[in-house]
Amino acid sequence: MSIQTPEAPTTLPPAEPPKKAKTGRRSIFLRRPFFTIALIVAAGYVLAAIFAPYVAPYDPVMQDINAMMQAPSVAHLLGTDSYGQDILSRVIYGARYALIIGIFSVLIGAAGGLVIGLAAGLSGGWLEWALMRLIDSILALPSLILAVAFIAILGQGVDKVVVAVGLSMIGPFARTVRADVMQVRVQLFVEAATLMSIPYLKVIWRHVLPNVIFPLAVQVTIRISEAILVSSSLSFLGIGVTPPTPDWGLMIAEGRAFVSFAAWMSAMPGFALALLLIALSIVGDGIREEFDPKLRRGA
Repeated sequence: MSIQTPEAPTTLPPAEPPKKAKTGRRSIFLRRPFFTIALIVAAGYVLAAIFAPYVAPYDPVMQDINAMMQAPSVAHLLGTDSYGQDILSRVIYGARYALIIGIFSVLIGAAGGLVIGLAAGLSGGWLEWALMRLIDSILALPSLILAVAFIAILGQGVDKVVVAVGLSMIGPFARTVRADVMQVRVQLFVEAATLMSIPYLKVIWRHVLPNVIFPLAVQVTIRISEAILVSSSLSFLGIGVTPPTPDWGLMIAEGRAFVSFAAWMSAMPGFALALLLIALSIVGDGIREEFDPKLRRGA
């Protein structure tokens, strides 16, 4: 009789330590360094515009005949213009006017575009056809040409420029809103709400509008730089902001006649304008690529 020896217990391999859960996506500030730098630059302009009375070394409209067209120096870091006004102070205050015009004109364009886009996307029939022809007629001309036409009707001044630039930007916002409304209104949750006899206005308020507002807000951040460029172009042409308002476009136009021997008169406000436009464009593109639902679905 053979005695069977018990088999040695099989040794299991040591359990691997649990893997740490993957952390979320890195912050947008780490993934997009150019966006971060541009955001810092844009924030610097905003702070300079808000605290302009405390940052600017001189009164932007104060004239000093004894300091006419002085080159950049310790007393005037960016030099003076043909009226003896300090260019640095005028550039700082110019950021205030540029941002005010850019932000409020875009808000006017977004509000008008939201109303027209919603009406065109939800109505159908002859009303949609008429509104789309209106949008097409607005988009057929550049924003600058339309703004010039509105300025000819409204007149000059900061408030007139805000309204003129805002009206000229209704077309792009309206087309964007209409496209989003056309996509949302065929979704199942909208059809279900309609079949449940929920009032039509409540369906628009609860289901359509929330899906349209966010893409519209993304477009607002992108269009601010365009509005600033259009307003500065109007001032450069002499039909926008009136002197002695410290507007960058106006300052560039005033320095054209002296560019051969006093280049700083046009170069300094031109550099400030270009830097702000580049920063706002990078910030707007970064926000669009990061938060636009359409781009995120395609990624």
